Amino acid sequence: MTRRLAEVARKVGVSEATVSRVLNGKPGVSEGTRQSVLSALDVLGYERPTQLRGERARLVGLVLPELQNPIFPALAEVIGGSLAQQGLTPVLCTQTKGGVSEAEYVELLLQQQVSGVVFAGGLFAQADAPHDHYRLLADRMIPVVLVNAAIDDLEFPCVACDDAVAVDQAWRHLASLGHERIGLVLGPLDHIPSRRKLAAAEAAARRTGRELPAEHVERAMFSLEGGQAATSRLLDRGVTGIICASDPLALGAVRAARRRGLTVPGDVSVVGYDDSAFMSCTEPPLTTVRQPIEAMGRAAVELLTTQIMGGDVPPGELLFEPELVVRGSTGLAAG
Repeated sequence: MTRRLAEVARKVGVSEATVSRVLNGKPGVSEGTRQSVLSALDVLGYERPTQLRGERARLVGLVLPELQNPIFPALAEVIGGSLAQQGLTPVLCTQTKGGVSEAEYVELLLQQQVSGVVFAGGLFAQADAPHDHYRLLADRMIPVVLVNAAIDDLEFPCVACDDAVAVDQAWRHLASLGHERIGLVLGPLDHIPSRRKLAAAEAAARRTGRELPAEHVERAMFSLEGGQAATSRLLDRGVTGIICASDPLALGAVRAARRRGLTVPGDVSVVGYDDSAFMSCTEPPLTTVRQPIEAMGRAAVELLTTQIMGGDVPPGELLFEPELVVRGSTGLAAG
């Protein structure tokens, strides 16, 4: 018990006597300090005293599909910082191959009596994936916010970048450079943001009096290797401009072109999506569509804290405008 008091006191920066007063439900402690002590108990893995267990922890789950793509650490930084400013402690849950699944993370978070959960990318973005763990959160009335795709049959609020505008910007840019054979590297067939990007590309092609050929659309896992394999197939079909659904896919596209002895942007132009860290430092620097991560992350936290405080938030999506960032990976179509 003494060691527990000392650890919690150290974590919060208060005296052991203050921690003891909180644990025993005694007066004389501010609400902010009290919540900090309870959060520290949760973080350090100690059980709350019986009389305090009914209270939900000041913890918020932040569930990410991976950390390889720099966009997810960037989101985690913004969301985590915003949560801390609200007196909430983020619990980072990252999936790895063969590791803890998203559904298992939800079970663990429920055991910790979290105040809410933010999902930034994940199974909710895949129409054919299992969604039972989201329904479990809805049934338990746990506040949830989704980042970058909505679930049609669940009324969770969602913060998203406008995929249609993003592709439209990229398409117009490549068309202005003289590219007529434009291809796409997207995520899996059931990936909702990729479906939206495809619909936007088809609309952009029709505006020029053409149809987007099916063979100009390739699917890939969201990785550099996936982008390289998909782009190799597009290059076989004579595509000269490529719009990718993520920056790692775009870097894979650049590598595929180079492996064939082609130059970027001399022979092939490549556009990414996200404007994640270091994309201005690649060779060539990557033209990409920037997601407003700072604004989106803060909006997600605002939607979550409103729910935690018992306020109402409208279901559906809060759409944010992307911005095309032109760098060195796009140029005039050859010949």
